[in-house]
Amino acid sequence: MSKVWFVTGAGSGIGAAIAKAALKAGDRVVATGRDLGKVRGALAGAPRDSIEFAQLDVADPAQAQASVEVAVARFGRIDVLVNNAGYSILGNFEEMTRADLEGQFATNFYGVANLMRAALPVMRRQRAGHVINISSVAGVVGLKHCAAYGASKFAVEGLSLAVAEEVAPFDIHITLVEPGFFRTDLLTPDNARWAGNPIDDYAAEGSPQAMWSPYDGIQPGDPARLGEALVSIASMQDPPRVFAAGSDALEAVIPAIEARLQTIRDHAALSKSTDGVFQDAVASPVLGAA
Repeated sequence: MSKVWFVTGAGSGIGAAIAKAALKAGDRVVATGRDLGKVRGALAGAPRDSIEFAQLDVADPAQAQASVEVAVARFGRIDVLVNNAGYSILGNFEEMTRADLEGQFATNFYGVANLMRAALPVMRRQRAGHVINISSVAGVVGLKHCAAYGASKFAVEGLSLAVAEEVAPFDIHITLVEPGFFRTDLLTPDNARWAGNPIDDYAAEGSPQAMWSPYDGIQPGDPARLGEALVSIASMQDPPRVFAAGSDALEAVIPAIEARLQTIRDHAALSKSTDGVFQDAVASPVLGAA
């Protein structure tokens, strides 16, 4: 039976590529975005009986709920929710405003939470479903100039891994996708966002724009191939909870995790020294009886 995909940010880049890959596989797609004309243009060749379009600003909980209802009204179910919509503001943390941080989280974190809140009840009723949350290498590795973006993606990782434990009894899977550099419009002059309020002490290392802008258009990752990979993952009986997308993602994520593990092991004795002795031990939700 064909699957029903719900894809946010489907007007370009990874979102459009995922929608196209799902359609090519014979599945049906609800394609969403803030600019519905852009979404329709990106998927202009889609068969009419396999596509539905819905207006969606993921930061708006009411729109999230309404778009999920559109999907269910059209196709009766949602099998795969892809939380892809997002953007990045780049710059040194001290040069960012509170509004910069709040805006980053409104889309990248609360947008994911809004769609999960709207779609998970549908999947629970079905006793089946798969949520694919597009994170980033920046959600695993601390990257210069990516404090706001990275923080929002780290938050998505924590949310996803925790909720995966809660919904597993309903045969709902959650997969975190950690892409490296993919050829999207994230760094194009029209879409890139940069922190203002420059601080002289940071000027010596050069501007964030000078560091990141040259990568625009030459990123190694191919969104079409990522779309195909995610269609494969969605067909697995036991899909991975974490998927690093791209050779560059593997090269960044694996050493970072291994270094973190080594640091933890190096200080294991000090970690254990914080244990106390309790007369009446209580059960740990992680380890069982303390």
